[in-house]
Order: sequence, then C-alpha cells, then structure tokens
Amino acid sequence: MLRKFLFAGMSGAALAAMSTSAVAAEVTLKLHQFLPPQATIPAKVLAPWAEKIKADSGGRIEVELYPAMQLGGKPADLVDQVKDGVVDITWTLFGYTPGRFPKSEAFELPFVMTSGEATSQAFYDYYEKHLTDELKDYHVLAVHTHGPGLIHTIASKPVKALEDMNGLKLRGTSKVVNQMLEAMGAAPVGMPVTAVPESLSKSVIDGTVVPWEVTPAIKIAELAPNHTAFSGKNGLYTGTFLFAMNKDSYDALPDDLKKVIDANSGKELARQFGVAMDEGDVRGKDIADKAGNTTITLDETETARWKTAGETVTKAWIADMDGKGLDGTTLHKDAVALIEQYSK
Repeated sequence: MLRKFLFAGMSGAALAAMSTSAVAAEVTLKLHQFLPPQATIPAKVLAPWAEKIKADSGGRIEVELYPAMQLGGKPADLVDQVKDGVVDITWTLFGYTPGRFPKSEAFELPFVMTSGEATSQAFYDYYEKHLTDELKDYHVLAVHTHGPGLIHTIASKPVKALEDMNGLKLRGTSKVVNQMLEAMGAAPVGMPVTAVPESLSKSVIDGTVVPWEVTPAIKIAELAPNHTAFSGKNGLYTGTFLFAMNKDSYDALPDDLKKVIDANSGKELARQFGVAMDEGDVRGKDIADKAGNTTITLDETETARWKTAGETVTKAWIADMDGKGLDGTTLHKDAVALIEQYSK
C-alpha cells in the first residue's frame, strides 16, 4: 500500500511538472525576423518572449521562431508578410519601408534620442498618440528603438571631424538617416544591416551607422575598427522597430489566449526591448575595446557643428510632414517632449 501511495505521489508530481510541455499546442504562431538567433533582440527578447507566451498559456500557444529570413523574402517584405498573414508575427525595422510610416520618422531625426530604454518607452506613448492610424493593419505588440547610433568606419578613414564625412560611403538605416548623412557630407548607401559585412569586406562602403549592440553580429569590430561617438545626452540618431501580429491571427484566438498575448504586450515590453538594446551596447563596445579598436568621442564644440548640420534635416522633415497634411511641428515637439520625460 505504501509503495503504491509513494508511486502515485511521484507520478502526480511528475505529471504536474510536465503539464506545460505535455499539452499539445492549440495554436502555433510563426515569428519571422531578419537577424540571426544569436543577435541581441532575437536571443534576449524574442526567444524569452516566446517561452513566456508558452508558459503563460499552459502550453496552448507555441511560438515558432524563424530568424534570418528563413521563411523567404527580404527584410523589407516583413511588414507585408505579417499584414497579409504569410506569417503570424514579425519584428522589423520601420526604416526598411521608406515613406510607409512617415510619422514614425520623428524618432529617427538627428540628436533627438537618449537611451534605448527611455526612447523606447517614449516611442510607445507616441505610437498610442500618433501612429495608430499608420499601423491600423497590424495588431501591435510593441514598438521600440535601439540605443545611440554611432559611425563605424574602415581603418583608413576615421571620422574625427565633420569634414571627414565628405564623400564617405556610409550605409544608412532609413530615409531620414540617409538624409542626415547626406547633410553631413557623406554619400549614403541603403542596404539591410545583414548586407553590411560583405559590403565592407568588398569595399562597397567605407563604413556604417549602427548602435554598439548590433556590431558583434555583423563583425564591425573586425571590419570597421574606427568608431565615432558624440558628447552630450543625445545620440546621433536611432532606429525604430515594429513588433506586430497579424490581425486575423490575433482575432482568431479565444479570449483567454488573447489575454495572454495582451499581458505580454505594450509599453513594458517596449521598455524590455530598450533595456536589451542598452545592455547590448555595453557588450558591443567591450568587444571593440578588447580588440584594440579606436573610439573617438567628439567634444561638445565639434558635436555642436554636427547638430547644426542635423537641424537642416529636422526642418526639412517638418516641412515634408506639413506638405502631407500632417502637423510636423507638433509631431517633432511631442517626440522630443516624450523622450525628455522618460530620460529624467
């Protein structure tokens, strides 16, 4: 009798421990994105998020991760893949589809952002106030930004002053960032971040702008050993990201599973993305430092010259928004005010 009781107790404990994994998923969601699985966001946010969705749903939702465009297409296709239901969820860069989400560009303007954590929370508030119409075709899980963008160049072309930008072939991240680079004298080249290593190794470009966070995944410390940063609390620029679900995929969920998704969405998730980006910046810079690379931080006087050049881009963007029937001044002021709010 005692043996049977102990066996029954052990079996019950084992069954309880295995309950989540033993439950067959009722819903399988495909998450498609452009970076390799070891990159910061896939490893530090997307994979843990998928595991939490599975745990919180008691195993009823399975999120399948497809990194590095494994399901086909180019990074610019991701917004349509999720909108059209080719995939259920995507994480992508707004800048891969220039002009499609114009109001989001306010956060990409020169010397507006601060940290990834603060700017990501600000961007989520901005989304709720200004971007719901631009993103009406998506069930938005979060929006966020990366940390301060820097300039990374090949060994023979360090950037120590604004004049060093003249004619420099730099990969940019978006329409606005490319306009900024051009205003500062460079020759911007548009391409996905995944194309940067080959382009650097073949001398197609002289460098790129990215945050420290992404540099390990694309071998920047090895290929572009000069890094230029700026004085003050505001970074040169940031990129804006969308983490979204197909609307029909969300609507098809039963109410209790919708609550699981909802509980793992929103501004707190945006903050988590930003924190991961900031922590990734620390790791990326540490790798460059250990490689013996040169990091140039421009002083306040030199940084002010860059800010003056950047102001022409901001003014042009405001005028462009006004021409589209949007209030560019208000959009810019709201972006700046929200970033200031979360940066205190």
